Amino acid sequence: MAYDPERPFQQFAGGFANRNYLLEIDGRRVVLRRPPSGELPKGAHDMAREHGILRALSPVFELAPASLHYCPDPSVIGAPFQLLEYREGLIPRGAELPSGLPAAAGEILGAGMIEVLAAIHAVDVDACGLGELGRPVGFLSRNIDGWRRRGRAAAVAGPQSLLVEEIAAWLDGQRFADRAPRLLHSDFKLDNLVLDPTTLGPRAVLDWDMGTRGDPIFDLATLLSYWTQADDPPGLVQGAMMPTAAPGFGSRRQAAERYAKITGCELDDLPGLYVLALLKLGVVFLQLHHQWLSGSVKSRRYALFGEQALDVLAHAHQLTRGRAL
Repeated sequence: MAYDPERPFQQFAGGFANRNYLLEIDGRRVVLRRPPSGELPKGAHDMAREHGILRALSPVFELAPASLHYCPDPSVIGAPFQLLEYREGLIPRGAELPSGLPAAAGEILGAGMIEVLAAIHAVDVDACGLGELGRPVGFLSRNIDGWRRRGRAAAVAGPQSLLVEEIAAWLDGQRFADRAPRLLHSDFKLDNLVLDPTTLGPRAVLDWDMGTRGDPIFDLATLLSYWTQADDPPGLVQGAMMPTAAPGFGSRRQAAERYAKITGCELDDLPGLYVLALLKLGVVFLQLHHQWLSGSVKSRRYALFGEQALDVLAHAHQLTRGRAL
């Protein structure tokens, strides 16, 4: 591969984590993907992991872009990086849908997200060489412990810290179904989909750096933790993760029921897994806020994550006391 450093490149907008740039190499458009600058949480933004997943997955799952090259040497551009196949299309970001979409956009997108997630969980990991990915044994208990630890590290003294401890303690006492492990994306949401601008059908699923094997209903719960509704607390809505609070989108419950209909999975323990997903989201917000407190980022939007984390964690805490999904 030959790259002309004199040619201009474009950084893709959006996101608070990995950096993505559109380059032209040997006359072909590719995406250079690298982790953010600064100290990174252990296991996060793993370019080597994502490269391995996509190398195995792209030949059998048409929505997975091919990973063309992985460079582990941070001296080249300042961090390990990948070169990925570029898939052109629409990526809706935040809580507002782009103008000019059909009136049924909410219904199409809501149903489409669930269908794609179910398709990810249906991948035969043994057939494509991902049968050893991750550590599915003890997956949920390890997630509870892991997000508790990350919350302790990121939370300042105050209500956020107490909420993390009480939510995690409640999760320790829950009984979750023992499901066969499936391929998980682990951060599946609307802005990780590339869409056909006309039909809104999926062209690609992006951001596989946290991919693993584990309980598929936790992957569903992660999606639902981004799936805001008009009656949600302000911090959840202001997170602006997806436009699902807008007219035309179904509720979280309707999304879960669609997933159950497609997959045949029982969802009796989904409320508890949704609490775990909210704990995860709240801690991620705390980590982003911690970057602002430490001075490693200067953008004022990171300053808002402390209050948003408090709202998300308080919402999760209410759910431990019997509030409906």
